[in-house]
Amino acid sequence: MKLLDLFCCAGGASEGYRRAGFEVVGVDINPQPHYPFEFIQADALTLSPAFLAQFDAFHASPPCQAYTLAQRLRGNSHPDLIPATRALLWSTKRPWIMENVERSPLRNTVMLCGAMFGGLKVYRHRLFESNIALTVPAHPPHTAPLRKMGRPPLEGDFLHVVGNFSGVAYAKKAMGIDWMTRDGLREAIPPAYTEYLGRQLMRALEFV
Repeated sequence: MKLLDLFCCAGGASEGYRRAGFEVVGVDINPQPHYPFEFIQADALTLSPAFLAQFDAFHASPPCQAYTLAQRLRGNSHPDLIPATRALLWSTKRPWIMENVERSPLRNTVMLCGAMFGGLKVYRHRLFESNIALTVPAHPPHTAPLRKMGRPPLEGDFLHVVGNFSGVAYAKKAMGIDWMTRDGLREAIPPAYTEYLGRQLMRALEFV
């Protein structure tokens, strides 16, 4: 089964779908020299129906800056690409998942947290909207210390992977990602999230 990852950045979501059994192709408007799979540099919202028809399933992570608290506090404005992305995904008539941050205007969402997955050291709440029913693991309490910008994290700390965070090597382990730079890690979601959801996408495709 082939999955197209729209707004793929450096491929955190893509790697999870690969682990779930998909052949993955990524699309991003910016160059992604560290992306680990087949990559197409393009505006995701201008892809043709004929091109989209080659794929069995879709993931999209439109830019989140329009919805983050930090950008609002700075007075920055960014385009809201979620409505256009949602329309594109529905037009495919295939199973799809769209991801974004907690303050984003996604609909009928489920939320994933790193504490739901053994081995991760990030909380990193993210919302997921889909045209299939999604289930999520139980959400355990946040008991581990959360290390933000400042001194390097201590073993066992959960890491806040935003801004100029300390400890890139630790962040790679915390996120379950070993190929990204600091910039890529800031934008990524842990592959464990989309591996979990990707298995549900794969099961949905059995009935398409």
